[in-house]
Amino acid sequence: MAGANKIAVVTGGNRGLGFETCRQLAKLGIQVILTSREEAKGKAAIEKLEAEGLDVNYQQLDVTNSESIQRLAELVSEQFGYLDILVNNAGILLEQLADGDDSIFNAEIDTLHQTIETNLYGPLLLCQALVPLMKKHNYGRVVNVSSGAGQLSDMHSGYPTYRISKTALNAVTRIFASELTGTNILVNSVCPGWVRTDMGGSNATRTLEQGVDTIVWLATLPDNSPTGGFFRDRKPIAW
Repeated sequence: MAGANKIAVVTGGNRGLGFETCRQLAKLGIQVILTSREEAKGKAAIEKLEAEGLDVNYQQLDVTNSESIQRLAELVSEQFGYLDILVNNAGILLEQLADGDDSIFNAEIDTLHQTIETNLYGPLLLCQALVPLMKKHNYGRVVNVSSGAGQLSDMHSGYPTYRISKTALNAVTRIFASELTGTNILVNSVCPGWVRTDMGGSNATRTLEQGVDTIVWLATLPDNSPTGGFFRDRKPIAW
């Protein structure tokens, strides 16, 4: 269902996985709205994509600000009247290994609060604001960029606030998918793997192209495809 007349919103689109997702979706002929918290960085990203001959729109968005999210929803509604794809990519990892000690016993509630605001509340509020625009024509693909760090089936120590936020994001995926059962709006989580981004670092094993492959696949799933799933390399993984 990718191609002409499809509209996509990608959060955190100015760099890394978000930027590459915008590029790949635009290459499929989808009208992409690239969003970023910092307008200058977002517009610089737009210029790079335009230099490649890609047509991408821009909208400033702070996923921790409900008014900013509402402005985005109003813009999409006024300009297009509907939405097809939402990629909740914007995320933060505030914890750094300090002398090898990032035990949950030392986790700061302020750090957890900030992480949850971006990694959980942002996608939740965006779904609340934008899924109604998908309901208008009974078509939608929501992709929540999660992490294997949020898998309860493989939970370990280290980066506790990040892990908690991604586990909670997976719960949001399941709840929205359940409420949208019977519609043509599919909601899935994805683990992109360890990718060479600012967050992943230079030692990561995956390229950006490899990292976004499953994101783009989920964003363009055909009708009657899975919903409420957690995927890596286009295959289901355990919660």
